[in-house]
Amino acid sequence: MDLLVTTIAERPDLAPLLDAFPGAWPEFMYHDPVSALYYDCCLVQFPEYCLIAVDRDGERPVAKALSAPFAWAADPASDLPPGGYDEVILRASADRLAGRTPTLVSPIEIAVQPQLRRLGLAALMLDALRRNTAHLGYTSLVAPVRPYLRHEHLDVPFADYVAWTVAGGVPYDPWLRVHARAGAHVVGVAACSMTIPGTLAQWRAWTDLPFDESGPVPVPHALAPVHCDVAADQAVYVEPNVWVHHQL
Repeated sequence: MDLLVTTIAERPDLAPLLDAFPGAWPEFMYHDPVSALYYDCCLVQFPEYCLIAVDRDGERPVAKALSAPFAWAADPASDLPPGGYDEVILRASADRLAGRTPTLVSPIEIAVQPQLRRLGLAALMLDALRRNTAHLGYTSLVAPVRPYLRHEHLDVPFADYVAWTVAGGVPYDPWLRVHARAGAHVVGVAACSMTIPGTLAQWRAWTDLPFDESGPVPVPHALAPVHCDVAADQAVYVEPNVWVHHQL
């Protein structure tokens, strides 16, 4: 493929293509209530932080990398927001309203068309995001990484899973491995990175699971069980992520 990788600030005409990624995530992932603070206004407030890769032959959308800037006073090499993904969005939104100068950039989403995965496009978009962040004058990119294969090892403590390595000492998890090979190092665990509450009817619609017994419910592609409370007619998913730091 002959790819064009650009920001929405440079090519605002490509903005509609950012929505053309069906099936990029499990359905329940689209219902984090905090995400709306970013996605409802990112193309207006952060167009220079939103990248898209298109196939020049017909300008078909291939991949995207969306990010946001936020202010953080501590050293990102050793201390990052405990709230992870949700906290990045809240801080970015609050900083924008308050007029605070951001100091860090974090990916919000890196997605590849499902039929084009395993071609190295995620690594390409991470590299593009690193380059764009440096071009904008930042010295650090930080990411609350969603370990891709964690859902297959829910019996293993999260911190132990994160520490697994393969030959060469690189992380076992494929997405953590992409970040490591790009030069990132792990800072710590964001235990409550994303919180998705919903009624039992909503969770049934999102997952096609019955949600008819109280307690932990394993959900395909979830990185932790969903806590179900039948009496309260609600279920809550709290996702852990891994903070990594890219020195640019």
